[in-house]
Amino acid sequence: MALTNLISESHECIVMADVHTKAQRSYNMSRIRSRGNLTTETRLVRLLRKWHVTGWRRGVALCGRPDFVFPQARVAVFVDGCFWHNCQQCKFKPSSNVTYWKEKFARNRIRDESVKRTLRGRGWRVVRIWEHELRNRVRIEKRLRGLVQLLQKKGPWVSS
Repeated sequence: MALTNLISESHECIVMADVHTKAQRSYNMSRIRSRGNLTTETRLVRLLRKWHVTGWRRGVALCGRPDFVFPQARVAVFVDGCFWHNCQQCKFKPSSNVTYWKEKFARNRIRDESVKRTLRGRGWRVVRIWEHELRNRVRIEKRLRGLVQLLQKKGPWVSS
C-alpha cells in the first residue's frame, strides 16, 4: 500500500492509505478521459445557434482537439476554462499542492501555444474564448461578432 496523504493535527496523525501502488494509481488516472466541459460548450452552442452561425463541427480529430471546428473556413475554436488554463483575469489560486499546480498550469500554457502554432502552420485560424467571457453578454457578443466577420471573409457560413 502506498501512503497518499499524511495530515497532522496537533499530536494526532491520520494516515490515508491507497489500495494501489503509485504506478497503478497513475495508470488508472491516465485512462480517465475528458468528456468536455459541457456547461461552457453548451453555452457557446446556444449562442452560435442564436446568431445563426452554421458549418461548425464538434469532436473533430484535429491537433489540440478544438471544441468547435469550422472545417471549410479552417477555423478552430477553443473554449478555455479559467481554472485549467490559468486565466490571468480570474486568478484562481489553488491553496494546496501549489508547486504541482504551478507546473501544471505552465505545461498547459506551453501546450496551448504549441497547438496554436501547429494549427496556424497548417493554415488554420485559432480562436480562444475564455470561460468567463461566456458569462459576460457584452463581451461574448463582441467576440462572436469578430468570429462571424472572420467566417464571412472565408465563406457563407452565417445566415442572415
